[in-house]
Amino acid sequence: MTALISIEGVSKSYRSGAGRFIGSGGDVKALDDVSFQVNRGESVGLVGESGSGKTTLSRLLMMLEQPSAGRILFDGKDIATLSSREVRSLRRRIQIVFQDPYASLNPRMSVHDIIAEPLEVHKDVVETSARARTDRVVELLETVSLGAQHLYRYPHEFSGGQRQRIGIARALAVRPDCLVLDEPTSALDVSVQAQVLNLLSDLQERLGLTYLFISHDLGVIRHICDRIVLIRHGRLVEEGLTETIFTTPSSEYARTLIAAMPDIDPETPWGP
Repeated sequence: MTALISIEGVSKSYRSGAGRFIGSGGDVKALDDVSFQVNRGESVGLVGESGSGKTTLSRLLMMLEQPSAGRILFDGKDIATLSSREVRSLRRRIQIVFQDPYASLNPRMSVHDIIAEPLEVHKDVVETSARARTDRVVELLETVSLGAQHLYRYPHEFSGGQRQRIGIARALAVRPDCLVLDEPTSALDVSVQAQVLNLLSDLQERLGLTYLFISHDLGVIRHICDRIVLIRHGRLVEEGLTETIFTTPSSEYARTLIAAMPDIDPETPWGP
């Protein structure tokens, strides 16, 4: 398989606040020499507890920050060397679905405007008329099992699961190659989690998407990801096929996380 994303020896350090105020600070290492790949059409779970460096890595991939060392390649190109035009193009190709569907949608914008906004932002590469944008929004709503009747409603009129579907539709608007899914189900109850996960699995199969799925929940990761990357305290602990890690984990950290999972019958369906 061909790598779409290559993380090569990436480290990220931040200046400790103590150094600014009491003179004894130093660097805090959020990531320490992390390397792994995400292949085209693959779903890779990035798993770790709070403070492990997951969010830092996602910020580096989305080009919101620069690594202190190492490099990140997307489709074979070092993203740190891209021109401003190339960065704009890359940001179309990598979209993100956020953790909190209540905070990630502008309450003053209609569903139509929320989903159409990326089409307007990237109109230089996604040329569409106003009518075509509306048609695309309707198509996207139907793709996430909503519909045209929701077009001019506002976020407060929807449930958490419906809001997350709107967030997914927005991420799909400009036909990205890759979605960064940042804890996309952790704010939802279990039955709604199942529906959103099933939707994401279906979308990946239909659209050929590549997923980097960030989570602290191995149970969720097991149901959607082909491979797992475990990080702890900013360092890569273990990487491998999902079922291999679950059946024969090589690290004590993986064994601890698996042992802490609820005992759910694997034959129990995750819902419609």
